[in-house]
Amino acid sequence: MAAKPGERKLQILQTVAGMLEQPKGEKVTTAALAAKLDISEAALYRHFASKAQMFEGLIEFIEQTVFGLANKITAEENSGLKQAESILAMLLGFAQKNRGMTRVLTGDALVNEDERLQARINQFLDRIEATLKQSLRIAVTQNELPADTDAVALANMLLCFVIGRWQMFAKSGYARDPLAQWPQQWSLLVR
Repeated sequence: MAAKPGERKLQILQTVAGMLEQPKGEKVTTAALAAKLDISEAALYRHFASKAQMFEGLIEFIEQTVFGLANKITAEENSGLKQAESILAMLLGFAQKNRGMTRVLTGDALVNEDERLQARINQFLDRIEATLKQSLRIAVTQNELPADTDAVALANMLLCFVIGRWQMFAKSGYARDPLAQWPQQWSLLVR
């Protein structure tokens, strides 16, 4: 029986994500991907015009998931400081649950790929930083942070912290849990 439209496409993206989860971090090639799926490379190109489109599919999944969760956090949580804390914990937890996606987020999987992919990740990170900045500004107005807190600088530092944790997780072959010591680190970050 033939697969329903979109099922094969999803299977291809799941396989790419699975290949990215390998601790050695080998380059994903269409030949290796086709072999893993037991299909021809030509069959891959019936679903995606290029390997870059496959990575765009993964980035789209990341964006929809992360911003869906961030929007839920900001809608349900009134405290600006708790919003920022929850967003950071969500970003670290997303990496923990989606190991292969972590290599996309850090740009590791995008080396030697179309430069628009890294530009899209950079734009994603800018949007995360803007979301954090907004939560921190709310925290200042709620007196959860000192009035002289530089929300722009703090949002950037918090994003750099997350990216660093993602890097450690990916570079350790997924051995260094991105959420390890999170409660202690959060209290240090906002002290």
